[in-house]
Amino acid sequence: MEKKDFAKGFLSGALAVVLLVTGGKSLSVVQGIFSSNMSTETKIKTIQKYIDKHYVEDYNKKDMEEMMYTGLVTGLGDPYTSYIPADDLQNFIDDTKGEFVGIGIEYTKDISDGNVLVATVMEGSPAEKAGMRPNDKIVKIEGESVSPMDTQEIQNKIKGEKGTTVNVTVFRQSTSETLEMSLVRAEIETITVKSKMFENNIGYIKITSFKEKTYDQFMKVYKDMKKQNIKGLVIDLRNNLGGLVNVVSEIADELVPEGTLVYTVDKQGNREDTVSDANCIEVPLVLLVNEYSASSSEILAGAVQDMGVGKLVGTQTFGKGLVQGLYFLKDGSALKITIQKYYTPKGVCIQGTGITPDYEIELPEQYLYVNTVPEEQDTQLQKALDVVKQQIK
Repeated sequence: MEKKDFAKGFLSGALAVVLLVTGGKSLSVVQGIFSSNMSTETKIKTIQKYIDKHYVEDYNKKDMEEMMYTGLVTGLGDPYTSYIPADDLQNFIDDTKGEFVGIGIEYTKDISDGNVLVATVMEGSPAEKAGMRPNDKIVKIEGESVSPMDTQEIQNKIKGEKGTTVNVTVFRQSTSETLEMSLVRAEIETITVKSKMFENNIGYIKITSFKEKTYDQFMKVYKDMKKQNIKGLVIDLRNNLGGLVNVVSEIADELVPEGTLVYTVDKQGNREDTVSDANCIEVPLVLLVNEYSASSSEILAGAVQDMGVGKLVGTQTFGKGLVQGLYFLKDGSALKITIQKYYTPKGVCIQGTGITPDYEIELPEQYLYVNTVPEEQDTQLQKALDVVKQQIK
């Protein structure tokens, strides 16, 4: 009898279906022959076959395929590499231009926990109106944890049609509070360059990110300042998470002397140098940086520091020394892939380490994570102005 029961239980070359009862629900466990030689293509087709045959709910095959492509890229474990569906590509391109519908923040994905780390809250934006601050972390969007999402999926959920609402859960690191915010999406036209003049004819230019229009915006105020015979210049890159490499290279070319601004190395070891001409700034220069000065901001900071044309004031920078390339697919989708590491003129790759400023200065604790710091309380800005004053001839 035991042999007979055993023979019934062992189905060689066939599928066995086992019905389990768990918490009042039936669960079918389907077992088959295992093979370590199953190709990826065969495995996908087999999974699809089982879904088509057994899955009881309706489903959208296109959605499944899009998630499969996203999962494939997410498997790299690189938060800067992502698959961009065709429906979302225009939003991505609009963002690089500085024009989009959203909530008005610059952010990055915190590698330590996968949450959205807010670097900049744009003036007059829905995020500012809702009370969001720099260094806040968005942990949920519409009740869904952002930790497993890649940057493109996060962007897709934050953006949307003008006038629609997005609900986010925010963790405020400065007070350990968890806040619920409802934000009404609006058209955001990013003004990436702001400027003013300080005493002693010292110019001040703040660059919030490097978009398509940033170089033109920068040159407009920079030329105006030169007409006013500035004696020194402070460029504020704090909370600037980066942007387009070609744009920051154009700005750096206006400031540093002839030589290599930055060079990149790809997977095959090929080196590509970006060089500047002999024209450069002729007055004392200081760059303000902090822990949210990343990527393209670090390209500019590294060039200025390594080529000896200016000083850095603030705190250690973010440490993103990676370059992404955008590859368009035939169906209208795209891949954003990390393709190169970049190096400062002296051959330093700052990936994971950042750049140490010449003068390490912290902000007062009460102003670490606010949208606006009063000038007289901005210890980093005051130090930058002092450094420039000391160098004015």
